Amino acid sequence: MPYPKFEAKKFRAFEVELDGISKKAVEAHVTLYNGYVGKANEILGKLAEMTPDPAKANPTYSDIRVLKVELTRALGGVKNHEVYFGHLGGKGGKPSGKLLAMIERDFGSSEKWQADLKATGIAARGWAWTAFDWEGQTLFNFIGDEQNTYPVWNCTPLVALDVFEHAYFMDFGTNKGGYIDAFFRNLDWAAVEAVATKMGIPGLA
Repeated sequence: MPYPKFEAKKFRAFEVELDGISKKAVEAHVTLYNGYVGKANEILGKLAEMTPDPAKANPTYSDIRVLKVELTRALGGVKNHEVYFGHLGGKGGKPSGKLLAMIERDFGSSEKWQADLKATGIAARGWAWTAFDWEGQTLFNFIGDEQNTYPVWNCTPLVALDVFEHAYFMDFGTNKGGYIDAFFRNLDWAAVEAVATKMGIPGLA
């Protein structure tokens, strides 16, 4: 079965006025996301046309290596941004109910979770993630410096914080921390909880 073709999704964050993040910045960011969709499909098309030849495969350079490595970056660019845009456009604040209880269990408080994710985001070069580790049965904030350096295997991402310069430089210049504060003000906790429930995370499903 061939890998399915991607189509750029529409998100509420594209349409609403965000608190502290300009429409111009979102539009530029969406253009980058659409570019990842296009490149993922282009690479998948080339792979579908290829007849793999193990004799020509090589870890220093070969067509299949280049296509498959760059596919991970393109797919990461698609999927990472879909998590990110999927939970933008909310009212921020604290989560509620079982999700709040889980955050308090694993971080001590919602405020401590936010402080840890902000510090993780400032330390990151590309992405910071709150994810549920299925082996450890816990939430943790991870760094992913490139589009294809996350996931940590067997972890489900719930919050994706894009801290590449393209996400904040237009509005905030070098003030990455100010952008992260704005991200928190626009986080849609209902969307985060919906993903956690859909994925069957214990205590939320």
